[in-house]
Amino acid sequence: MSMSTCEVEVDRDAQDLREDLEQRLVLAAPTDTVRGTFFLGALEAVRALEGEDGVRSCVEAGGEPRFVEFFNYPVGAWLQVNEAAARLLERRCGSWVEAQRQLGRRATADMLKSAAGKALLLLSKGETRRLLANMPSAYRAAVNFGERTVQWEGPTRGRVIMRRDFMPCAWHEGVLLAVLEGMKARAVRVSSSRLAVLDSEYLVSWE
Repeated sequence: MSMSTCEVEVDRDAQDLREDLEQRLVLAAPTDTVRGTFFLGALEAVRALEGEDGVRSCVEAGGEPRFVEFFNYPVGAWLQVNEAAARLLERRCGSWVEAQRQLGRRATADMLKSAAGKALLLLSKGETRRLLANMPSAYRAAVNFGERTVQWEGPTRGRVIMRRDFMPCAWHEGVLLAVLEGMKARAVRVSSSRLAVLDSEYLVSWE
């Protein structure tokens, strides 16, 4: 979808910064895990633009010898791989924020191809509102931490609230944009607000 039909509003003052990584790593518990699918998607995005050398540097950052799609890995490893990927991609994306957004888009594409994603699309019956309402369950299929809720403010407008989620706001912007665009929604808007290091909310709307 072209930018003429998809707009992104970002509250720069509320935006998570790359410097928050250390805080996020400290707050992560050993039991907080992420599916390998996200790792593989980020690595493929790096491979497409930076080749195998870039992939190796990201894998090394995660501290794991390799990643398997259906395995669960510590969120700390995911944060390190994601950050390494964003640093490699920001030169081509124009900024760290946009690199994170693109990695979030990739995560959505990979999730919707999975069995859980296909089930989500089936349950949504082609309705954008229904798909967004089911997003919290999609997150639970990929990670075992955090709480996500959707509050509606109108037929095509709502807030997605995330508590104790380790990813930067821009990453979630990419996720939500890809979800709405995938349903052929027009005039998509996503405005993020950071509430705390691990808490954020997203005002989303479409036509």
